[in-house]
Order: sequence, then C-alpha cells, then structure tokens
Amino acid sequence: MNPRLARILRPTSTVLPATTSFLPLRSAAASAVAAAALLSSSCPFSVEALSASPNSGANNAMAPDIKVVPSTKLHVSEPDPSWFGNGPNPDGDPAWTNGNWLKSRFHFSFAEYTNPNNNDFGVLRVMNDDLVQPHRGFGTHPHRDMEIITYVVSGSLTHKDSMGTEESLGRGSIQFMTAGRGVRHSEFNHGDVPLRFIQTWIKPSGFGLTPNYGSCSGSADKRRNKLHHLVSNVKDDSVSTPVEINQDVNAFASELELGKSVTLNLPPNQMAYLLCIEGSVRLNGEKVLKKHDGAEITGEGGPVKIEAVEVEEVEGNQVAHVLSFTMPSIRGAGRTDL
Repeated sequence: MNPRLARILRPTSTVLPATTSFLPLRSAAASAVAAAALLSSSCPFSVEALSASPNSGANNAMAPDIKVVPSTKLHVSEPDPSWFGNGPNPDGDPAWTNGNWLKSRFHFSFAEYTNPNNNDFGVLRVMNDDLVQPHRGFGTHPHRDMEIITYVVSGSLTHKDSMGTEESLGRGSIQFMTAGRGVRHSEFNHGDVPLRFIQTWIKPSGFGLTPNYGSCSGSADKRRNKLHHLVSNVKDDSVSTPVEINQDVNAFASELELGKSVTLNLPPNQMAYLLCIEGSVRLNGEKVLKKHDGAEITGEGGPVKIEAVEVEEVEGNQVAHVLSFTMPSIRGAGRTDL
C-alpha cells in the first residue's frame, strides 16, 4: 500500500472514539475513499428564538463571543484521483476550474490532516468544503455511527447507497444519512460543470442506529434574506424541518442580498459554527467573514446579526451565502491554535 495512504488510514484516538469505525473495505482504493470521506435530548430553541427578520438587529444585552476561522487556517487537500477510482486529471479541459479532480478544505482534523488543536467543535466532527470537477467523484465507500449532512452549493450531486437510494440534487438541496450500524454509498458529479458541496459529520446520540437516508430539494425563496431551518433533532416535536437527525443540532441556510441581514438568536446554553459559503458577511457589526471563512460562536448566548457586505454571482444569484449549525455548548470548544 502507498505509505502516505497507509498513514491516512491509520486510526488515531484523537480523531474518532474507539467505538466508531468503518465497515470492512473491499480494496485499497475503497480504503482511500473511506479515508478521504472521513478523514438527542429535546431542542431548547423555540420557533420565535430562531426566527429571522430581513433587517433585525443584535440588540440583546447578551453578546456571544465570535472567533473567525480564516480560510488560510483550513487544511487544503487535493488527493490523487486514482485513490478514488477516477482516471487521470485531463490537460487543459476548459470545463475544469481546478487542476486536480478534488479540492477539499477541512475545517477539522480529517484524513491526512491531524491537528490536536482542531479535532472538532462540540458534536461537529467533520466539515469539508468540497469542489469536485466534472465527471469525477467518490466511489462506493462505507460509513457507520455518524450523522452525515451534505449541503449542495452549486452543480449537481448524484448519490447512490446500499439502502437502494439513488438521486441527484442541485443548489440549496440537503441530504442526510444516519450511517448507524453501517451503510455504503457513492457521490459523483456526472455533470459538465464543477460541483461544490459542504459535507458535515455529526456525532450521533447513540451507536448502532438503524441506517436511514433523506433529502430535500433547495428553495431559493425560503433562504433569500431569511434563515431557512433545514435540520433539527428528530426528538424535538416543537419544530418541523426537511431533515431530522439523531442529535441535538439545528442547521440553517441563508442567501442575503447586499446590505440585507438576518439574526440568529442563541439561548445561553447553545453555541454555533457558521460558514461563509459565498460573498462576505459581517457578524454583529464587527467580525467580517469572507468566502470559505468559518466562525466559532460561543459564550453566554445572544443574537448574531448576519449582514451581507459583499455578494457574488452563482447560478444567476447575486448573494452572500451562509450555513450555520447550532448545538449545546461545551466548555472549551473550538480551536486552540488561532
């Protein structure tokens, strides 16, 4: 086996608990796929607490702590295409926007990137910002004991799994898998334009859960100058969202026109991780996030005003685009190397 690949596949106690593992792999190539793909109590939010108004301000007495994670602090991975069952990268293909088939930005330790100062953020174990070039993808690979959420930014993502599901999803769509006691799937860009998606792995509320899959097509109207509530805890009967997972996590997407804003209110026992997907946003009037930047939002809760200060055009939309995850606070959560 390639020594570098063997290093990626070697488990470490700082990456996943011993009870979390993958299904047996059929080949070294499949092992590479798994490595690059890796490597619920009730929700305290109320509908009112999560509501957003286009120009609402952060006027609560509480002010959360916001730490910007600049894109320059993210690990960038561009793995060999053969590790994932892909052919060689073409020379000079005008449809490609990157020389390698995959460019992935890791927000937390993953695959060949091991940073003890950046293992996770609360129950968020993995957040990868993936750019996949046309007619390339991740061959069939296994997962288990993880809630996996994929948010499509642009292009078309085709998913196929061992539960019999096969579908393609476009911009703003979201899919999830409860990997539970084991599932195999593939992810491909069969289109003629690049595909970008955000894949987030969330530690589940328990191990050995029944595998499950679900998805929802994107709605630009629901996220335009609004917070679209996409993900919630399956045990929380107070809200209804397109995706429900086995963990106390909520996720929201928003596309903001220039100068528009929304406000996310965090209760005292909640924290959040926010990703600026496109454009640029200002948080609570001071912290600015540019494309690919993240933000750790901790402290004693309070409002987070998200205002678009720069927009970009993607698939006919001129917006700033953000994705945020809220979850129970954990003391000391976040990177210690910033």
